[in-house]
Amino acid sequence: MSFADKHNRPQVCGIVNVTPDSFSDGGRFLDPEQGIFHALQLVAAGADMLDIGGESTRPGAKPVTASEELKRVLPVIAGIRQKTNIPVSIDTMKPEVAREAIKAGADIWNDVSALRHDPYSLETAASLNCKLVLMHMQGVPETMQDMPVYDDLLAEVISFLQTRIAAAIAAGVDRDKIFVDPGIGFGKSVNDNLDLLNNLERIAKETDCPVWLGASRKRFIAAIDTGSAEGERLGGSLAALSIAFLQNTDVVRVHDVRQSVQFLDVLSAIRLAKET
Repeated sequence: MSFADKHNRPQVCGIVNVTPDSFSDGGRFLDPEQGIFHALQLVAAGADMLDIGGESTRPGAKPVTASEELKRVLPVIAGIRQKTNIPVSIDTMKPEVAREAIKAGADIWNDVSALRHDPYSLETAASLNCKLVLMHMQGVPETMQDMPVYDDLLAEVISFLQTRIAAAIAAGVDRDKIFVDPGIGFGKSVNDNLDLLNNLERIAKETDCPVWLGASRKRFIAAIDTGSAEGERLGGSLAALSIAFLQNTDVVRVHDVRQSVQFLDVLSAIRLAKET
């Protein structure tokens, strides 16, 4: 049974970017104290979990070293852990960052490369024995949006995720700990993103894993809404949440936690009232 089945709505994961260049809030929470304060604000706003990232994966982003990433994320994870036991995800492609983050108190490894970035990623994921998010991405963040092309988008995304799930299990990862993320905005056109959003239930069924969705404030919203800035995309973000809700998606990764929780709780109440 999925989280959505048990709780009647997706779990809300609040985003904490401790980076200078993330697409929506880069630089705002780079200072550890600011990052911790923001994280605790998201908890107070109703987040069910937090996702901490120290390297931007926006289109065109340049990679950073593991030491720099650790310098950004470890103080924030430690500060959060002093205040709350809320589940924490570390958003990283680097196994050494994941290892130290889990040691510092994180619970989940969210890897946009689906354990392909480093030869030791699979081995590390198995040894950590934590929950794991495997995401589909065509290319790498620096070039992924140049000209994304697919022969059969859904078949290719699902096949990729199935292959990465199999690789993780073969390395020793427990299937019950794996989430899949279709990678909205990661090497996808606007229509690709819309197709994926319309097929979240199919992705969950064919991968036999719960879906973790990140569509908050992404550029496909601006493409539909004639160039809205990052902070002006709440309506589009909530539209994506509505389709996720209808398809029993398990986790939604969002910037606007309070509004997202309210939106999903009201949808859930409406559905429960209809059922009773």
